[in-house]
Amino acid sequence: MASQRPAYARADTDLSMGVGVDSKALEAGSNDIYHKSDKSSEANEKGDSEVVTETGLPTYDVQAEDHFGEADVINTAKEIVTHVLHVDDDPSLNPWTFRMFFIGSGLAIFASVLQEIYYFKPQVIFVSVVFLTVISYVLGEAMAFGIPRWGTVGRFLNPGPFNQKEHAAIVVMASAAATAAVATEILAAQKLYYNMDPPPGAAVFLVISSQLLGYGIAGLLRDTLVHPTKMLWPINLPVNTLLETLHRDKRETKNRLKIFYIVFAALFVWEVFPQYIFTVLTGVSVFCLAKQDSLVFANLFGGSQGNEGLGLFSVSFDWQYIAGLGSPLWYPLQTLTNACIGYFLCIIFFMGIYYGNLWDSQNFPFLSQLLYDNSSNFTSYSPYNLSLILTANNEIDTAAVTENGVPYLTGTYIGYLITTNMGVTAAFVHMFLWNYDDIKAGWSFLSIANLKKLALPSTWIFWKGGKTKEQRKLDVLADDEMDPHYKLMVAKDYDEVPNWWFGLVLLFSFVVGLATLYAVGSTLPWWGFILANLMAAIMILFFGAQYGITGFAFNQQPVIQMLAGYIHPGRPLANMYFTVFGYNGVAQGQLLLRDLKLAQLAHLSPKATFTAQMWGCILGAIFNYIMMQSIVTNQYDILTSITGSNIWSGQNVQQYNTLAIAWSIAGQMFSVGARYQWVTLAYLLGFLVPFPFWLLYRYTKIRFFEYINLSIILWYMGYLFVGINSSVFSYFLIGFYAQWYLRKYHPQYFVNYNYLVSAAMDGGTQVIVFILSFAVFGAGGQAVNFPIWAGNNGGFNVNKNIDYCMFNPANAG
Repeated sequence: MASQRPAYARADTDLSMGVGVDSKALEAGSNDIYHKSDKSSEANEKGDSEVVTETGLPTYDVQAEDHFGEADVINTAKEIVTHVLHVDDDPSLNPWTFRMFFIGSGLAIFASVLQEIYYFKPQVIFVSVVFLTVISYVLGEAMAFGIPRWGTVGRFLNPGPFNQKEHAAIVVMASAAATAAVATEILAAQKLYYNMDPPPGAAVFLVISSQLLGYGIAGLLRDTLVHPTKMLWPINLPVNTLLETLHRDKRETKNRLKIFYIVFAALFVWEVFPQYIFTVLTGVSVFCLAKQDSLVFANLFGGSQGNEGLGLFSVSFDWQYIAGLGSPLWYPLQTLTNACIGYFLCIIFFMGIYYGNLWDSQNFPFLSQLLYDNSSNFTSYSPYNLSLILTANNEIDTAAVTENGVPYLTGTYIGYLITTNMGVTAAFVHMFLWNYDDIKAGWSFLSIANLKKLALPSTWIFWKGGKTKEQRKLDVLADDEMDPHYKLMVAKDYDEVPNWWFGLVLLFSFVVGLATLYAVGSTLPWWGFILANLMAAIMILFFGAQYGITGFAFNQQPVIQMLAGYIHPGRPLANMYFTVFGYNGVAQGQLLLRDLKLAQLAHLSPKATFTAQMWGCILGAIFNYIMMQSIVTNQYDILTSITGSNIWSGQNVQQYNTLAIAWSIAGQMFSVGARYQWVTLAYLLGFLVPFPFWLLYRYTKIRFFEYINLSIILWYMGYLFVGINSSVFSYFLIGFYAQWYLRKYHPQYFVNYNYLVSAAMDGGTQVIVFILSFAVFGAGGQAVNFPIWAGNNGGFNVNKNIDYCMFNPANAG
């Protein structure tokens, strides 16, 4: 059995690890080209990570880069990854174990099944990476402790202490599977609403190909979107901090582990109250408590229930909602500031739209995502009957649309679409103006010199072409823009994954995806499939770079669906399939890039990472489909009903199908001259809005203009259009406390504990929410409601808002 945990030496006792490159050895083709630099000590004194050897070639000094725990005010991406994480490595730690594949595969199946189940639940939660990290640690330690290491079999099953690289590989594998594939949404919609049940074989390959296409595209862009220091992917910092804390020498991490366990346990106990017992803590609004008979107050200050209000100045004590889309503790200050500006502008914008009665907004709910007909009014809302405008072939009957009238959307939803569309095109312009040097490598293959190489036979012998391993090492070690952790891995002689591996993944998934489109009756033509994937490739580059640099993930789905509506008018199924490859490709690509960075910061070998991601993705796709088929077959009547049950609901599939139909008549709703023309014109405006700030900074050099990111601001100007908004104000309060006050005035606490506390809060919350979901929320059977009292007034079930804001009687039906 495992007797002790593998650990690195403490940073202050590490031996000098300067690495240089000997040109003679390189010319001789020797593998032993690294040696200690005589100038390592000089580099340490200067704080430089790169010095020059007598050969005139660069060297890499690990100690000069490792600033873990130093009490400095950190401002740059490089300072974050060298102060918050250790820049050291033990290549002897082996991730290729039975334990890694066994736990990784098991958790991948568990995560994919659970996420697919929750897609068909009235209450949706997401399987987070922190949750998987905590669970895999418990399982790994249990196997290391409980399996005797007797004989060959024993040592195979339990090779020794559970190490950090095994753990990282398990997390990457499970993370790749922890998604509900968009392709299963469409397959479910076909069976539920179009009386179509595609062949199982074709359907499975459709799901796999749709998941892997984004992986193939993103993998080819990793030199641009993962390896540079500037591509921080801050969402990973809590996970990487947790991995280090759990696996390094206990003498070094004793205090950090103590903090982690205390915070984890505290949130585990606390979340029972706002989630179940004392639900008013989801959003405490002093304004609503003081005036409970005003819909204006409810719309402005309420927000503790879905589509209730904007939640201005509401204070939330529920971490599940505060950190629902990402903890404010890791959100970079610049991103946080731009988001906060957009948040306050959103409140002004939405209140102006509704109370200015723009687009007859007061005839419809303040917040809603449904389509309505023209019989709706302030006291009675009438959803649009979509069945009246569909033909027997499930296409749009334009004559029926004319007869029944073009559907209406709520004013706030139109506001969201306008700002989102502006934000999309603003993002492209912003990245060109401010980050051109960071992303230009993404299209360098289109240069004239590279295009000429296509005529050379050697170019197509891809398994022999490209730089040699030694040449790549020289380039990486000499590049100041490269992540110190990546440099360390290159210096330690980790084998990189060849680009042609990702190229084959892309080619395979493209061919399979194109073939299965016809087998499943998608109605999407081949040229539409190609166009969707080209859009995904472009968006992965720009939005992947934005996500990696700022931590801000832009939702492109409304934009993709709208464009699909214009490209394939009157064909809702084609719209949905176009969205699968156009939007899901971007989402999957960003997930791959995120986890590639996680693995890089954990110093997991690239080939182990590739294996874990591909295997996890394939496992997840297969079990996504199996669970979807089982649920749709056995719960058909409930899923097609309006309300569903307390256990199962088809609301997500219904909404997806509704939007596909709506965008199929985009020309009548959103074209220039139509009722909602500004939704389309917003694209053009988005191209223009970044220029004034860029020009002002260029000619004045005032930093404020450089700090503004219109893409983020515009997206947050529509952020409050849906969901529980009472937590957003608290999100910004906590974020500014951590990223400004703590980082600036208490850097020691920020460096040592900020990201670890974030992981502990996320972990404790998600574990108890998972337990509550099956114990009392109805995920595994009958829901058990907590008795009604002053702190839990019953909410929507009794036509009340749980924060005591006025409940709109029109919402009760």
